[in-house]
Amino acid sequence: MAKIEFLDTTMRDGQQSLWGMRMQAGMALPAAPLLDRTGFKVVDLTGSHHFEVLIRRCRENPWAMMDALVAAMPNSRLRSGMRSNAAVSFGVTPDALMDAWMRQLNRHGARSFWIYDVLFNIDKVHRLAKVAKEFNSEVAGAIMFALSPVHSDEFFADKAGKLAALPEIDTILLYDTAGVLEKDRLSTLLPAIIAKSRGKPIEFHANNLLNMSAKAYCDAIDYGVTILHTASRPMANGPSVPSTEVMVKNIELMGHTHSLDKSLFQPVADHFRAVGQGADLLVDQFAEYDALSIRHQVPGGMMGTFRAQIAQHGMLDRLPDVLEETARVRRELGYPGMATPFSQLVGIQAVLNIVTGKRYSVIPDEVIQYAAKFYGEPVAPIDADILDRIMSAPRAKDVLARPPEQPTIEELRRRYGAKDDDDLILRALVPEADLALMRAEGAIKLDFPLISTPELKQIQRLMRVATAPLVQVSSAQLSLRLER
Repeated sequence: MAKIEFLDTTMRDGQQSLWGMRMQAGMALPAAPLLDRTGFKVVDLTGSHHFEVLIRRCRENPWAMMDALVAAMPNSRLRSGMRSNAAVSFGVTPDALMDAWMRQLNRHGARSFWIYDVLFNIDKVHRLAKVAKEFNSEVAGAIMFALSPVHSDEFFADKAGKLAALPEIDTILLYDTAGVLEKDRLSTLLPAIIAKSRGKPIEFHANNLLNMSAKAYCDAIDYGVTILHTASRPMANGPSVPSTEVMVKNIELMGHTHSLDKSLFQPVADHFRAVGQGADLLVDQFAEYDALSIRHQVPGGMMGTFRAQIAQHGMLDRLPDVLEETARVRRELGYPGMATPFSQLVGIQAVLNIVTGKRYSVIPDEVIQYAAKFYGEPVAPIDADILDRIMSAPRAKDVLARPPEQPTIEELRRRYGAKDDDDLILRALVPEADLALMRAEGAIKLDFPLISTPELKQIQRLMRVATAPLVQVSSAQLSLRLER
């Protein structure tokens, strides 16, 4: 019998996977005190992409959002995710800005971080972990799982050993973005990782895209995992993680214990279900086993965005072709792990290949940067023919002439004209025009009106897809006009 701890990811991965990072403060605040009292080891709260979406799409100040939720959960250790070399979009962020981003998240109340690097630049993970320890924060070093000929048990065990050797790393997080892990692989992978983990606890996060992750959690416990990432049932499953409800039931049946107050599960679920339904956002999702997912490994948090990109081109019927192309592009680019930024780089290149009808005729700057090793050393060589195409692309010469820079924090403050480091982070994340629109909205809204009529839901759908929407409603009949 073991004591199993739970990390709640309703407000981070749950809403990232189902709501595209559109959860605002007022959507979460009524449930936050309930989550605070439930007994989770950690409550996962936010990340840089959430900040960006809040500003661009919701016109909400993310620092104010974070402050409100931190104040509502005084008993919880709150977590933020950090990619080791990028806080800004999908490019490479200067170290000084990453360090400032870590410090500001701590100053606003985060006390737990999972730090990851898909290419395992351990030195960058270590630097950020040391900054987190300035505030005595907890740090999880992430092992971003992927299936490929090069991602062997020995590969991951080596990375786990290097992370565990860092005194600033408190736990090792096995993170399966595509939900492809099952018992056969876990039976060899977890013992290999645990053997190198120096006794540090193992966390497990698996997005339930193939409807296998709850079973994988049960199997993982048998091999030594003691911390599970789950979400309230409306915000769980499908591209999200397994539900807290089912996993608590499962571990009890297995004879294990926990510290969660089950009486609070239902009111939390009722709240997020009502908000999701009122805002016409996904809740209560399920998934079917699709063998194609094993090949493309598109992560849960990206699948909704992927569908939207294809739909914008009127090619939603071509989604299976795009997923097949994603698997092919990933193989050609040296099997990068499918987590930010490489899931986006691979996915966008696949979309462009399908939309244009000519493979690699359009190559984003970020793919050139990846091929040029700006992000770090690929885990396997890029296909030689594809590498030639990338490096002969029209944009290649200009991109190669601008390798990642390392300005000081003082230089960055002057460059952005920032009045403080909160302001610096926001100015680095989004253009000034977006910040102006955010500021024009005024203070964040601390409540969220539930929308029930089909007409108002349609208005809200249109406003979510518009950059600067104008919606006109006549009194005689509902008529919608959308301007961008």
